[in-house]
Amino acid sequence: MHSIWKIALISVGWLTVRAQSNPPIELANERVRISWKNTPAGWAIGQVAVRKGANWVNLSAPSGENTLLYAADKPSDKPDTTFKDITGQPFPAERYHYQQKQWAESTNPVSLNKAGKALHFFPKEAKQTRPNSLSFQHDTEAAMVSTVWSFDPRFPSDIVVKQTVTARKPGYFSLASPTMFSVSEQNLGWATIPGYFQGNKLQPNFALAYAYGHGIPTIPAVYRERCASTLCPMVTTKTGVTIAVIPEPGLSRDPWAVDKSTQIDWEIGLSHMNRKAQLSPTLYYPVLGQPKSSLQPGESISYTFRYSLTDGDWFKALNHAVYDIYQFRETLALRQSTQSLTERIQKMHHYLTDPKTSLWNIEEFEGKKLGAQSYLGGVVGSDRDAMKNSDYGAMWMLANATHDPLLTENVLPYAENFKLAQQETGTSFFKGAPEGQYYLAKSKKFVEEWGSVVEPIGLTYYTLLDMGNMLLFDPANTELKERLRLGADRLLTWQKPDGRWAVAYDRNTEQEIFTDVQDVRPTFYGLIVAYRILKDPKYLASARKGADWFIKNAVETGSFLGVCGDARYAPDFATGQSAQALLDLYDLTNDIRYQHSAITVAKIYTTSIYTHPIASHKPKTVNGIPREDWEISQTGLSFEHGGIFGSATRLGPIQLCSHAGLFIRMYQLTKEPIFADMARSGAIGRDAFVDPKTSVASYYWERMNKGSGPYPHHAWWQIGWLTDYLMAEAELRSAGNVTFPRGFVTPKVGPHQTYGFRAGAVYGQPASLLVQEGLVQPDSPVIDYILTRSADQKKLFIVLQNNRAQATKTTVKLNPAVLQKTFAKARWLPTNQAVPPGDITLELPGFGQQVLEVELR
Repeated sequence: MHSIWKIALISVGWLTVRAQSNPPIELANERVRISWKNTPAGWAIGQVAVRKGANWVNLSAPSGENTLLYAADKPSDKPDTTFKDITGQPFPAERYHYQQKQWAESTNPVSLNKAGKALHFFPKEAKQTRPNSLSFQHDTEAAMVSTVWSFDPRFPSDIVVKQTVTARKPGYFSLASPTMFSVSEQNLGWATIPGYFQGNKLQPNFALAYAYGHGIPTIPAVYRERCASTLCPMVTTKTGVTIAVIPEPGLSRDPWAVDKSTQIDWEIGLSHMNRKAQLSPTLYYPVLGQPKSSLQPGESISYTFRYSLTDGDWFKALNHAVYDIYQFRETLALRQSTQSLTERIQKMHHYLTDPKTSLWNIEEFEGKKLGAQSYLGGVVGSDRDAMKNSDYGAMWMLANATHDPLLTENVLPYAENFKLAQQETGTSFFKGAPEGQYYLAKSKKFVEEWGSVVEPIGLTYYTLLDMGNMLLFDPANTELKERLRLGADRLLTWQKPDGRWAVAYDRNTEQEIFTDVQDVRPTFYGLIVAYRILKDPKYLASARKGADWFIKNAVETGSFLGVCGDARYAPDFATGQSAQALLDLYDLTNDIRYQHSAITVAKIYTTSIYTHPIASHKPKTVNGIPREDWEISQTGLSFEHGGIFGSATRLGPIQLCSHAGLFIRMYQLTKEPIFADMARSGAIGRDAFVDPKTSVASYYWERMNKGSGPYPHHAWWQIGWLTDYLMAEAELRSAGNVTFPRGFVTPKVGPHQTYGFRAGAVYGQPASLLVQEGLVQPDSPVIDYILTRSADQKKLFIVLQNNRAQATKTTVKLNPAVLQKTFAKARWLPTNQAVPPGDITLELPGFGQQVLEVELR
């Protein structure tokens, strides 16, 4: 049997480097072995081994070196280094003023990890304090540092470390977690700071690595917790071992500490490297120059973190951090809705059919009346006259499910005209592409969001996806079909021989621009649409060619690009959309590579979901309203774009959980609980962000419940993703017995898909989607429902869902009079148990479902 302790004879007193005869000391259990040896420099780690199956894997380059950062004066917060992109141009360009401030603060000396004096040392003294616990102590010129290492008895692969710095002279101090071992570039399998980057290779161009995550930065930059979705920097070796450094919960900033946003507070620093630029996940506390780092002689500060040594990949290590340390499952159980998602959809229906609340406009353009909603965000050239539509699939879906003439007559015809007018039909280089996302009513022209550019993915979005979703509902529309073909053929001509596309073209010169980044986005999806609608095999062949390039250059390397022009394409929700694109391609081809790649991308997208800080019942105040912490928690929400200069750096995550339906489908496919838990955590109990007057959620977390603000069109996206989530849950919870055909993903914001263009099946019976307010009335807001009816209108199928973790007793009232029908009989499916007339009482387990069949007369 392996001896855990080799220092039993030295149970008391410090072991110093002067006693050269001292034997090695170690921490060891059934999963991990770490041994220190006494060297002339101090106590250094001589071996780190991790158990994999029946074997032990020795990790190369063990270290044990400690680092203390010290500065007599507060470090400057101004950048003193400039960077260029791979084309040699200064980065970022001046016109991206949204990014200038974030880039400046992300390239100051503290962020680049070159501020202060780095005091590197191996501790001079070591002591066994109790079984499976070691203490180290070392004096430096600036401070004394003590460190305690011990196993976590709950998790045998985790070593909990507590470090304390006691100042000897005044100044600013930052402790770095000791380097257990470093990973060579040759042994690198994967590295990630969730929310910032991931990849399997180093990227020498700092702008490309730091701003986009296209490769791993070679500078040991210190990242803030603002966009760190899970506080868990990780490196995986090619031998299949992952080392992660996880700060103790509560160490990082609380984004809304009491009664206002504290999103930009910087309490901890995270890095994939130590100060010497060796690959080794590292935590910095306090952050040098931040308030807690200022100490006077005799003052001390401590912090606790853990090393986690996982015998598996980064995703296994991430799950451990998310569930075991940051208690994600327990925080999901706190979520309680005060308004059902179903009711939110119904209320937003009213919001969107009222021109005043939805800011709906109809404008004359070249002899046609165009309809769109006002857009009051930033658009180049706008004089508060920009108009935009979003989620044509949701528009047509809601109109088809409600048969509301306010939609079918007052909205859809004018929205279709907008779409047709938006597309270029002349003979130019841009024939078939959209002229721009936005229409400027005063100058009567279409423009792009952030300059005179035309993007191939914009063609996929605003021509092929929108027209494709419309054609699902209106397959006989020959004009739309020809316009779709026009766009698809243009996308074909723009496809490069290797399968990729340009990021964008300059509208004036027709030259390719943004050549410093690759189009690692799901541009190929437009050809999936073309193939499904037009059936021409050339489109499928080109879609596959594009997807194959994407898998090699994006999926396998962890490199993705965003779709928001105003953010200079910082990686965003298009990454999640890529997973659905690959799933849809698998459905068409049965090529298992696409399914496997979709799963990989979905796993990567879990690092776009916040899992900290741990949500609780702690009382807080929001705009004068008492709230509990869980109500406004970031956990479970995704960001628009994260990283160094995404919107999340200041505004936090967003409420558009377009990925929720995809994640439920991924759970159904993989049985990985994190997908279902993240979907549900983002979707339910978010009422603190919902405007009570309109039921429209705010976009950015920081806005809390201020409604749609300058983005009234977002309500369509909200209807779209909420429906996709509920439909995905229905299929999952019924084991595939409630299933409806899915359309195409929506442009831009993520992977949610449209429904209702064709009948689905409820336990083998054909049924069509129906939205009918007042017909079904559960007495609890945690009960959602999906309503469908048979082709002969004589049967209703009501899919009742309990959308919380706890079991729920509920009473459901049926009011068939709103359909001018009366109740005949009802039964539960698939048991065929009869339901007596009157109010229906049932109990649903946590995240459970029951399906009711009602016959009408």
